[in-house]
Amino acid sequence: MTVLGPRPLPVRRRPRSAALAAGVLAASLLLSGCAPLVLGGAAVGAVMVASDRRTVGIQLEDQSIELRAANRVRELLADRGNVSVTSYNRIVLLTGEVPAEADRARVEDTVRGVDNVRAVVNELAVMAPTSLTERARDGVLATRVRAALIDARDVDSMAIKVVTERSVVHLMGRVTEAEAQRVSEIARAIPGVQRVVRVFELISAEELAALRGTGSR
Repeated sequence: MTVLGPRPLPVRRRPRSAALAAGVLAASLLLSGCAPLVLGGAAVGAVMVASDRRTVGIQLEDQSIELRAANRVRELLADRGNVSVTSYNRIVLLTGEVPAEADRARVEDTVRGVDNVRAVVNELAVMAPTSLTERARDGVLATRVRAALIDARDVDSMAIKVVTERSVVHLMGRVTEAEAQRVSEIARAIPGVQRVVRVFELISAEELAALRGTGSR
């Protein structure tokens, strides 16, 4: 397997499905990464578990990693900064803002020290925390991306995690190269998206077929 790290992509525009965006707004705001020290989607419904390309055990481990990492970051920074922790297949994405470059490095080192973390992708910015209005805007933007993935129909939308920060969309999941390209094209076409960063774990077509055959159990 290959972990595809951050790769900024140019933005193209594409019509979005407003109706779908409204329909999934409430659920998706929980996963948007738009609050200080939030966890990356702790709620796992029956449909998500069935469609997820991680085992149930790994899904639970990801939730545990997010909780432990967020607690350690909170102890480290107290009320300074705004850090979101998202784990997918034990690969941790850090987004948000910290007051100094030293804090950025310390947060990454702290999260790397959490048990079972395989890798850390540090997308923290050194700047003042974003406002509640900006975070709410990011939540709406993440909803639009998810709605577009659902609307596409040729994409396994439940296998993709979307994290948005400062209008930058981060995409996580276990996908083939072809899926990574398709999902990225959809995301970067949404109005308001400034940049797309791919944090995918690449798998082969054979691995995907095996996952589908076993239902990721």
